[in-house]
Amino acid sequence: MDTLTHANKQLLQTIFDGLARGDGKAFIDGMADDIRWTLTGTNAWSGTYEGKDTVRQQLLRPLLAQFATQYTNQARRIIGEGAWVVVECVGNVETTRGERYDNRYCWVCRVEDGKLREITEYMDTELVAKVLVR
Repeated sequence: MDTLTHANKQLLQTIFDGLARGDGKAFIDGMADDIRWTLTGTNAWSGTYEGKDTVRQQLLRPLLAQFATQYTNQARRIIGEGAWVVVECVGNVETTRGERYDNRYCWVCRVEDGKLREITEYMDTELVAKVLVR
């Protein structure tokens, strides 16, 4: 494995080590200021969020406000090649309405200069539409 691939996979491993404990600091710190995060599908959450501030204010803040328990996300598999790292992961949380939101994800990430520049997130969009309020 080349040095770039190793470093990029390590960044995602560090991020998901934190998320598995419910600690999002490494994730926030790992985002580039100009990150571009696309949620696939056609529900109310789907779309592209551009810029770290936009991601935090328009995606993460309203999402986390719906959680009654500490959100965790555990990587099951991390695969990388060059700037691209793919993470298969599983979230775990209960909403404030008492519903489980244990989604399964596949994140396709582009890392540049040691920062997350792009995330394309594939998930169970039916679960999103059923459980999350927008």
